[in-house]
Amino acid sequence: MQRQDSVLAQAGCRFCGAKLQHLLVDLGMSPLCENYVSPEKANQMEAFYPLHVYVCDNCFLAQLEQYVSPEEIFGEYAYFSSYSDSWLEHAKRYADMIVSRLDLDHRSTVMELGSNDGYLLQYFVQKKIKALGVEPAANVAAVAEKIGVPTVVKFFGRKTAKELAAQYRQVDLLIGNNVLAQVPDLNDFVGGMKAMLKPNGVVTMEFPHLMRLMNENQFDTIYHEHFSYFSFIATEKIFARHGLTLFDVEELSTHGGSLRIYGRHDEDNARPIGDRVVEMRQRELEAGFGRIETYRNFGEQVKETKRKLLEFLIGVRREGKSVVGYGAPGKGNTLLNYCGIRTDFIDYTVDRNPYKQGKFLPGTHIPIFHPDRIKETKPDYLMILPWNFKDEIMAQMSGIRAWGGKFVVPIPEVTVYPKAN
Repeated sequence: MQRQDSVLAQAGCRFCGAKLQHLLVDLGMSPLCENYVSPEKANQMEAFYPLHVYVCDNCFLAQLEQYVSPEEIFGEYAYFSSYSDSWLEHAKRYADMIVSRLDLDHRSTVMELGSNDGYLLQYFVQKKIKALGVEPAANVAAVAEKIGVPTVVKFFGRKTAKELAAQYRQVDLLIGNNVLAQVPDLNDFVGGMKAMLKPNGVVTMEFPHLMRLMNENQFDTIYHEHFSYFSFIATEKIFARHGLTLFDVEELSTHGGSLRIYGRHDEDNARPIGDRVVEMRQRELEAGFGRIETYRNFGEQVKETKRKLLEFLIGVRREGKSVVGYGAPGKGNTLLNYCGIRTDFIDYTVDRNPYKQGKFLPGTHIPIFHPDRIKETKPDYLMILPWNFKDEIMAQMSGIRAWGGKFVVPIPEVTVYPKAN
């Protein structure tokens, strides 16, 4: 407890302002997970920041302190959503579902916040529905424009909402997929959503579910670019403060277990609060997510996962086996830096994104190659760093079985595929 008391955050909760006193997990020091290192900078100093998550005992929002500005993170961004086939399929299914559910047509307007490379809005454009993306990373927004998705390069908040509402009018559907975690000023962001939405409009947002993160040990989804981690009860409080009522919620399998929330103006009584909202709220409360004691054992869970992963890697390397990575995601960089895994354990990793190829992972300096490298070197083990896409990756890379290669999934605990009989 002395260690915990010595690192208490000085800043207040980014939602309610209460003093942060409870450490959820300490992942040590880590660089920004999307700051891939070019060869000419490989011998230069990297900035490392504390990766300590606190939970507020007033509103139960789990959060990091903000060490870097959003401008520094998103000025040049390395994550492009369209490189995952399964994520594109997820986006298309959502577009088909929501167009039908809300009866959207050519008279409707849809806006996505954090629209990335147009991976989702392209499906609304194809349906002749007016769509506009809001994306802070200019390099990613340029890709969206090339495929016909109009995109404004801005950070979203009340000021931007006022400007966009004046220029484009309010919208029927406001979308935010995996963007809420990346917002340092939640009150400004959600307040802007209130201003951007038509009186009878609907907000949908997707984000990893804190209950799943903790229950399934998904600590690698914690990194500096993700300022907050959401339970349903905390999210409901945040939206309620800004006059938005959550009337439905779905559980999704994406990103290791996510929630999709549906919101509307408090004044819009045409959409009553559904049974799934009541059930989800009750389930979290019964699981203890409204009590600070529930959050106290997660740190030890994480340490044990680290020990097991290192034991596995030490064992196979002593046997003379080779291990390489698949993917260069943010979550992989958290995992590798926290566990101290460098080229002494993993020879290299590969990624389909050309933007990352030829660079090094931040902190660990593991080199990143094109996936063809795997066929050339024929490793014994392929560790899947974006484990949330493990089924897709194992199907794509099934050829490694021809030389006896096996897949390793590190989270929630080390698992080798195919499993031994």
